[in-house]
Amino acid sequence: MDLPLLWFILIAVLWTGYLVLEGFDFGVGMLLEKVGKGDKGRRVALNTIGPVWDGNEVWLLTAGGATFAAFPEWYATLFSGFYLPLLLILVALIVRACAIEWRGKINSETWRSRWDWAIIITAWIPSILWGVAFANIVRGVPIDENGTFTGTLWTLLNPYALLGGATTLALFLSHGAIFLSLKTAGEVHDRA
Repeated sequence: MDLPLLWFILIAVLWTGYLVLEGFDFGVGMLLEKVGKGDKGRRVALNTIGPVWDGNEVWLLTAGGATFAAFPEWYATLFSGFYLPLLLILVALIVRACAIEWRGKINSETWRSRWDWAIIITAWIPSILWGVAFANIVRGVPIDENGTFTGTLWTLLNPYALLGGATTLALFLSHGAIFLSLKTAGEVHDRA
C-alpha cells in the first residue's frame, strides 16, 4: 500500500468518525424544541450530549489537519472553493459551543430560550452544509489547471448537492432521535 492511499484511508476514517459522532449531536440540537417541551425536557436532551459534544469536534480538527498534512493542494482548493459554506459551518460551530456552555449561566427564561434557539439553528446549518459540501466533492467542482476553484456559490448549490444536504439532514435527525431514545426515559424518550 502506497503512502497517498494510506493517508486517504486515514482521512476517510477521520471524516466518517466526525460525521457519525457529531451527527447525533446535531440531531439532538435540531430536535431540542420538539422533544424537550419545557426547560426540564430541553435540559435532559442537552445532558445526553453534554459529556461528549466537544470531544466529538476533535475529530473535525484532526480530519482537517490530516487533510492539510497529506494533501495540501487539495486542502487549499477545497477551502478556497468552499470558503462561504465552510465559514458558515465554522461560525455555527462556534455559536453552538457558546450556546451549550452559556445556556445555564443565568437563571432567566428569556436567556435560556435565546440560547436554545441558537443551539437549534446552529445544528441545522452544518447538517445541511456538510451534505452540500461532500456531495459537491463527490460530483466534482470546476477547477482550473492551477487547482483554483472557478465556480460560484450558485455552482455549489446544484440539485445533486442540495439532495446531499437533505440526506445528511435526515440522517442526523434520525441519528439524534435514536440517540435520545436510547439515552433518555419518560417524555423525552417518548417524543424522540
